[in-house]
Amino acid sequence: MNSEKIIRYGVPFALLVAFTAVTGSLYYSEIAGFVPCRLCWYQRVLMYPLVIIILIGLIEQDEILPNYVLPFSLIGMGVSGYHYMLQLGIFGDAGVCAIGVPCNIRYINYAGFITIPLMALTAFILITIAMLAVKWAYGRLEIGD
Repeated sequence: MNSEKIIRYGVPFALLVAFTAVTGSLYYSEIAGFVPCRLCWYQRVLMYPLVIIILIGLIEQDEILPNYVLPFSLIGMGVSGYHYMLQLGIFGDAGVCAIGVPCNIRYINYAGFITIPLMALTAFILITIAMLAVKWAYGRLEIGD
């Protein structure tokens, strides 16, 4: 696949993933009635702006869009990965979620392992991969390959 195609499809793909994650998050809290825990809120804070940032980058065809998106997606990967491991019991009790909704609660558990934090982690990983590919593709265009 050439660099132009990676850029042409990578940015809209990242936008689609972010938009799907945001609408899914809103569905679970506003329609299904799941109360977000503290780590869920951190993940929302990192995911929600990505829809606007990626959309503006897509419209403006911003070559440095990955530089804006990657900090959000990488930190989001860390938070959602940690959250998922809390749910699995790897870290035991979560001090960060001592007040309010516990972070180890599993509102959903598809196929015995797919929870909301795993879905968020997957979204952050897909956005990160797309943005790294776009960054690489823009770099190849600059050197003339």
